[in-house]
Amino acid sequence: MEGTTSTSRPRPTISAVRQPQSCHFDRSRAAAQRRNPQFLRPPLIRIAPLRFAARALAAFAALLIALPATAQDNIATGINSGAKTIRIAVADFKPLAAGADTAQLKQTFDATLYADLASAGIFDIVSKSLMPPGNPGSQSEIQLPTFATAPVAAAYVVFGSLGVSGGKLVINGYLDDANNAQYPQIIARQYSDDPVEDSARQLAHRFADEIIFRLGGGTPGIAETKIYYVQKSGANKDIWAMDYDGANQHPITHLGTVSISPRISPDNTRLAFASLGKYGFQIKMFSLVLGRLVAFPSGNVSSNSPAWSPSGNELAYAAAPNDHFNIWISDANGNLARRVTSSSGGDSSPTYNPRTGAQIAWISGSGSSHLPQLYIMNADGSSPQRLSGDGNGNPEGYASSPSWSPNGQLIAFAWDRKYGPGAPGGRDIYIIDVATGHWTQLTFDGGLCDFPSWSPDGRHIVYANSADGRAEHMRVWTMLSDGTQRRPLTGPGTDMPNWSWK
Repeated sequence: MEGTTSTSRPRPTISAVRQPQSCHFDRSRAAAQRRNPQFLRPPLIRIAPLRFAARALAAFAALLIALPATAQDNIATGINSGAKTIRIAVADFKPLAAGADTAQLKQTFDATLYADLASAGIFDIVSKSLMPPGNPGSQSEIQLPTFATAPVAAAYVVFGSLGVSGGKLVINGYLDDANNAQYPQIIARQYSDDPVEDSARQLAHRFADEIIFRLGGGTPGIAETKIYYVQKSGANKDIWAMDYDGANQHPITHLGTVSISPRISPDNTRLAFASLGKYGFQIKMFSLVLGRLVAFPSGNVSSNSPAWSPSGNELAYAAAPNDHFNIWISDANGNLARRVTSSSGGDSSPTYNPRTGAQIAWISGSGSSHLPQLYIMNADGSSPQRLSGDGNGNPEGYASSPSWSPNGQLIAFAWDRKYGPGAPGGRDIYIIDVATGHWTQLTFDGGLCDFPSWSPDGRHIVYANSADGRAEHMRVWTMLSDGTQRRPLTGPGTDMPNWSWK
């Protein structure tokens, strides 16, 4: 999965959905689309790895002919604006009592807290091998000079204690400024919950988020967020959920059919998705509060790829009441539906600008080539603008699965830039700057990549990948929004991830 980047493939500096669901590109394919929203997925074209010289020459040639609006560029993704990462020491917490139960809870808490901070994208974590001996459990026990000086040389220190008291797991957590001897304390928190392993994990997530919020410029952490995704089981597919780090994987739906494209509401109470039935795929709504499906009228019309507005009051989706899929918007209960696009080439995969709610990005095959491309428009359907491909007869590629960044500046999407007869295939994850049209490729030579979804802090992207292009080998992966620190979260047979809003 990991790939190196040549000088012609600069990575962005870290700063601070799809369901290809399925466009229609002509009338003759409308019926097939209703039956199978994967009908238009292009085949993966496998080629032998290019030699280094050939690759370098091709990249150089691409730079010579690239137009400004389609040129690869460094794109700041809004994390820390190019600032250096923060060096932080994370000490193992001091046990307040002996015993096997306490030891296991401590091990879970220590490992989770360390992993949360290491994956945040803003810290340089001090290696465990460099840590001073001992485990300070309170403010009076910390010796800050041993952390502030080499070889540790930390700017901040995380430490504390953990134990079981009165039938409760009790955790005392601290964050100190290692270079402020007079007033070092930044955070002092006590947490209490049931003495079980899941509680130790969740309390570690909560403490990590407080640290990230305080040291990360006021951007909330994501350790307590969820990821919703599709899990294949035999001939069926259901919607599952997991913690942001891949833990606690569990099913949400059990419908005995194929369910796809989960989209969680901004308040985390409802889950919209598409499910296969008598009229093809149709939008369904699941209440996480009630634990069951709730009404969402679809009639006898095929519909898919739902997307919530940031207010949670509206839902955009693709529907085909008249042979062609177009983008429609209804209220959150499926009423007052109105059409906002009218392309005969097929429209799908809407995603709102989460910052303003005033714009929608979507995929359309309305261009001259009828290949699906990335567009944006106002939420009422006015002022459509094409973002992917140049539209001037040069290779346009095959775009899918847009996901709008939380700050409203970037769109992540899947793109096979060289899609077409005789062209080398390869669908990868890209981000594009909405204002300039400049794009940056995030994944390279890793097989089929699709369905990117932004984390609510804008520092991470979750996506699906299959190294050999086979759907049954798809897995959910996560990475920083500059394409680094890629790692899998699930096993094979998982797809279409969607990150919660908070």
